[in-house]
Amino acid sequence: MMNFSEAKEALRRHATPSNKEILQRFFKTGPGQYGEGDIFIGVKVPHIRGVARNYQKLPTSQTLKLLRSPVHEERLLALLILIHQFNKGDADTKGAIATLYLEHTRYTNNWDLIDVSAPNIIGKWLKDKDRTTLHALARSKNIWERRIAIIATLAFIRNGEVSETFRIADILLKDPEDLIRKATGWMLREAGKRDIQALRNFLKTRHAVMPRTMLRYAIERFPEEERQIYMKKRALCRSAA
Repeated sequence: MMNFSEAKEALRRHATPSNKEILQRFFKTGPGQYGEGDIFIGVKVPHIRGVARNYQKLPTSQTLKLLRSPVHEERLLALLILIHQFNKGDADTKGAIATLYLEHTRYTNNWDLIDVSAPNIIGKWLKDKDRTTLHALARSKNIWERRIAIIATLAFIRNGEVSETFRIADILLKDPEDLIRKATGWMLREAGKRDIQALRNFLKTRHAVMPRTMLRYAIERFPEEERQIYMKKRALCRSAA
């Protein structure tokens, strides 16, 4: 039977010191940074995905050991395995994986882990279910749970539904964290690709109070003239206040 020790060893065969240094800088692992203390061994994502394909049938107990690891690449490997098992599983399996994911959000503690997993597990699971869980996550004191909430809505957007993205964005409208502002603006932009008028309607009463980064991301695909109008209006409102 496959076990997590074999999976860890498979990862380490692709690790290099130079990649480790690059990843530690890229994911801001220094003192006071958002990824402070995170441990990397230096494995690039394509190699992690390759290992995940070979360990698609890793038992849940073993996958959880990877997910609880202090090593970033091992946590990403666990999430990729869970995504595969979710996609292949029946309703009970999907529910169990979604529940497991929500019980272990403290281990999805960087933006890359969330961006790959939140829409592909939680978003897909909640596609035809009550979204109260997302609203609770959006109000969490934990930055990563708030990011899970907004990024999970990408699954709804891909399915042609944008309303939930706007609801979660409203909760996060004045979030102090740049990683949340960028994520929210990104999801608003994606929603706009599906329904540009719905995005314009959302922005109409909110652009003046949105953080600049969030607004800039949200209107990135608008015509240049329209983008400038939004940014100038926001600046005027802020200066008047």
